[in-house]
Formats: sequence, structure tokens, C-alpha cells
Amino acid sequence: MAEIPQLDIVTLTINPAVDISTSVSKMVPYTKMRCAEPQRDPGGGGINVARVLKRLGLEATAVYPAGGATGQTLTALVECEAVRSIVIPISNDTREDITIFDETSREQFRLVFPGAFLSEFEWQQCLDAIARLSPQAAFVIASGSLPPGAPADFYGRVVRASKGAAKVIVDTSGASLKAALEAGVYLIKPNLREFLELAGISCADEPALLEAGRRLIDRYRIEIIALSMGPGGALLLTRDIALRANGLAMEPVSVSGAGDSFLGAMVSRLANGDKLDNALRYGVAGGSAALLSPGTGLCLGADVHRLASSVKVTMITGDHA
Repeated sequence: MAEIPQLDIVTLTINPAVDISTSVSKMVPYTKMRCAEPQRDPGGGGINVARVLKRLGLEATAVYPAGGATGQTLTALVECEAVRSIVIPISNDTREDITIFDETSREQFRLVFPGAFLSEFEWQQCLDAIARLSPQAAFVIASGSLPPGAPADFYGRVVRASKGAAKVIVDTSGASLKAALEAGVYLIKPNLREFLELAGISCADEPALLEAGRRLIDRYRIEIIALSMGPGGALLLTRDIALRANGLAMEPVSVSGAGDSFLGAMVSRLANGDKLDNALRYGVAGGSAALLSPGTGLCLGADVHRLASSVKVTMITGDHA
């Protein structure tokens, strides 16, 4: 196969989806509920990160498998957002996910379906797309759940396919995350639940989180842990420093995509060579800005820049950021 030309930021979404969002006046069981006009967005962790980066002025190329009529819709939606793609054709239909907003209770219901089954040839093609980058991208961001058919150590294989030249960022959980850590990653972005599971702890006070984070850094040689904690803000840990960012008081319109918006906004600053404190500031601003967008719309660039000035970052330990 021909080599793929150099790309600065590449995202990999092994389990993409077309996200359909709508609203009803009230969720009522056993009743036909009339929905608002649906909104369709391209979905899946890496695709979402690429969408956020584009809105913040950075070009990213999204690698993802797509199949069937839904896969064609997904590709068209990605193109509509002017995000470059490397599409891996698959035989099964790309999944759809559904988000429903209850206008009475102001609650959001998220229905997530299994992904399209991938054959060994298909998921290997996704890895080959990463391995053929020449020269390697500056950042490879692999994000999201695994679909049926993909091996449990898929994200570890992504790290190895990146040839060790790129800064590999992995945003997943459970066994998939541990497989990536064993292979060595630059940055992980767990939420609090995922971090507690990974660290094997139940106490979530700050000293316990810092101690657990340092153990993970020592064990797996992680360069950066960005721990997002929703309204509680975020922590950023390296071997030498620990930073805390305050959360922003927001009235959420939607909670979908907040984690992907956090990661995309944070990477936008890292890719520009900013210091870690500003990267963390933008991460929190991105996650908060996503709460203002309905459905699966993700954060808007103007909101991220506006909110970033309200995020206070404090040095907990260390001499510089």
C-alpha cells in the first residue's frame, strides 16, 4: 500500500457512530411520543476530538471504519465539518446512537448500541493506516470503546503501530486502557470513575488521587494524566508537577461529548506548544462549553475561548508548568 503523507494530528475511532439527537415534551412509558426534528452528528471519540480541533483552528485527520448506508451518512457528516478523513471500508453497517432530551424533567437519555462487528482484516486495516503514516504524525489520538470483533489489546497495538515516534494519547477505559498503558502512552484522560477503577482505589479525595496518579506514572511511564472531574474541575499530573483547575458552574443543555471536548481543547494547546497550565485551562473550558450545545453538538470555539479566562489553575506541587 502507498504511504500516507505526513499529518500533524491523527485521530483513530475504531467504534464510530452516527449520533441522532432529539427531544420530547415528556418521556412516558408505553406511549407514542412525538419527537422534535432529529439532529445528526458524526460520533465516536476520535471523530469528536477531530471536530473540536477543527473548531479551534487545527487540522486533524480522522481515521475510522465505515460501512453500509449509515457509514455513508457518517462520512458525509464528517466531510460537512471539513474534517479530513481516512475511511476504512467494512462490510457491516456503522451503528447509530440516540440521545433524547426530556423537556419537562430537563433530563437527557442516551441510547448506545453495539458497534459494527469488525473482521480481523478490517481492524488490522485501521492499524495499518496508522503504521503507514510517514513521517509519523506529531499526535495520534485513539479514543472510544471497542466494537465487537476488535481484540481487547487493540489500543496497545495502536501504540505499537505508531512506531514510538508520535505522542500517543488514549482515551478509553478498563482492560482496553490497561493494554495501552502496557505499551506506553504520552497522555491519558480518564474521568473520575475510570481513574478510580484503573488505580484500584475507592477514596476520591485529592491526596489519594495524587498518590494514585504518581503510582500509575511510575508503573506505566505515562507522561501526563489529565483527570476530568465534571463540576469538580480537573487535575493534571506528571512526574514532577500536579495542577488543579476549578470547575465552572454551568446549567447543562446536554452532557454528551463533554469528555471529547475536554480532550480536543486540551490537545489544541499542547499542539501549539503551550504550557501545561494553559492546556488544562482550555481542557476544562472545552468540557464546560460542550454543556452549552444541544444534543451531540460538542463545544463551539468561541465558547471555549470565552470560558478559558474563567478557569483558575493552581499549582499543587512542582516548580513550573
